[in-house]
Amino acid sequence: MKIEMRNMKYSVLAMIVAAFIGCTPHSHDAEGNHEAETTEEHAHNHGDHEGHNHEAPEGVVMQEITEGQKVFFANLEDGDVVTSPLTVEFGVEGMEVVPAGAIEDNKGHHHLLINHDFVAAGNVIPAGDSTLIHFGKGQLSTEVNLAPGDHKLTMQFANGAHMSYGEKMSATINISVEAEAKHMDE
Repeated sequence: MKIEMRNMKYSVLAMIVAAFIGCTPHSHDAEGNHEAETTEEHAHNHGDHEGHNHEAPEGVVMQEITEGQKVFFANLEDGDVVTSPLTVEFGVEGMEVVPAGAIEDNKGHHHLLINHDFVAAGNVIPAGDSTLIHFGKGQLSTEVNLAPGDHKLTMQFANGAHMSYGEKMSATINISVEAEAKHMDE
């Protein structure tokens, strides 16, 4: 019985490790800023996501989110009119921001979902394009390039396996990106 339990623990650990291969943050500049483009002509490679398991590891029980635990945009509000590139600062209360890896209660990392809704609790946040951005090194801010127009930004907090804590640990705002005014020399 003890051998079977130990083998099961190693199997779960192996699945968790497999979920992280290729899921580290990608395409960042020297300051750790992420450059997301939302227009096809400006899209760029965000790194190797081969081997990323989009399924939750078996046996992981999601913790309950309690009162006082939340995420928020520290420098933006719903309805803001901004220019691009845009700095986004992530805020969190009642949880500790840590790099992806171990699954521990009250710990996790941020994800920025551009023009997407929150991810249901327990689901792994997909990786692979510039509208689903993982900050698995524990980053607290980023810079993104957005095309002029209206955009929905959803901040989603997740555990070490990129498993969403759900709607209670998400925040969504709508912003409008203005095209930069061209200045004429006088």
